[in-house]
Amino acid sequence: DVQLQASGGGLVQAGGSLRLSCAASGFSFYDHAIGWFRQAPGKEREGVACINVNDGRAYYSDSVTGRFAISVDHTKTSVYLQMNSLRPEDTAEYYCAADPRPPRYNLGNPYEYDYWGQGTQVTVSS
Repeated sequence: DVQLQASGGGLVQAGGSLRLSCAASGFSFYDHAIGWFRQAPGKEREGVACINVNDGRAYYSDSVTGRFAISVDHTKTSVYLQMNSLRPEDTAEYYCAADPRPPRYNLGNPYEYDYWGQGTQVTVSS
């Protein structure tokens, strides 16, 4: 079974950091792009970052560029999202998703990703 297990969320003060993890299993990890999305209450799901697993090319939304970094660990078939300088507006449920049609050249829309994990809540207090 395809599984994407997101973890690492929590409560942090503004300016702090968190590292989210997405553990993937049940599919050919190397042949996918992995994206991180987030959804705040009452808002649409938006892309945050994505990475082509085979070549490491990564893309970010304007709102997180320079603050967030996505990375991949092939040995653990996991993707990480290091989030620094967090702001209250980063508060959301964060999801990881897999796109089986790489390479990606941008974040794209949620419907372009076939597999989704459960979310992990990130709350940034002011």
